[in-house]
Amino acid sequence: MTTAPHATALLEARALCFLRQDEPVFGPIDFALQGGEIALVEGDNGSGKTTLMRVLTGMLRPGEGEVLLDGAPFSLDTVAGAVVFLGHHLGLKVDLTPRENLRLAAGLYGLRRGMDENAVLREVGLAGYEDEPVRQLSAGQKKRAALARLLLLPARVWLLDEPYANLDRDGIALVNRLLEQHAARGGAALVTSHGAVRFAGGEPRRIRLHA
Repeated sequence: MTTAPHATALLEARALCFLRQDEPVFGPIDFALQGGEIALVEGDNGSGKTTLMRVLTGMLRPGEGEVLLDGAPFSLDTVAGAVVFLGHHLGLKVDLTPRENLRLAAGLYGLRRGMDENAVLREVGLAGYEDEPVRQLSAGQKKRAALARLLLLPARVWLLDEPYANLDRDGIALVNRLLEQHAARGGAALVTSHGAVRFAGGEPRRIRLHA
């Protein structure tokens, strides 16, 4: 799923490789995500999909190669607010409510224009659960609360590791809709998934990792 290419990629990896005990977990790989593009990272268990995501967020240091964000060398300073990551750990404080979690995130990274906590919680299907402690929500509702953060924050790059996990058919459709809307706004997304992914707007690009 692409739009006309921009001069500078939003997210680019050049000869990127991660080593564990001097053995490559993945790579070297090269890719560039333009605005309006969604790419699906494919690979068997152990091929390094989650590790790649952690390298791209700065949680792990690459063994070789480099990551560029909007044409500039990646650093924890440049990634803050520009990239949002949704992984197996949802990044929610379970003693807070969905609304309080969103206010905390917005206080750190700002708001997308035209969005507020109530609007995004309605969009992800959590109307009526805005003020319930997260620990009392179902697994699917917790995932929806984390998805609301994607809508609220102004980040142009989304890194989504297994975003369809713990979601029913409606939830899967919600993820696809959010991705399509993000691409239409000129954002880019990198997605990992064990299952088949279909987008109404067309097939995403595919990046294959090998164990």
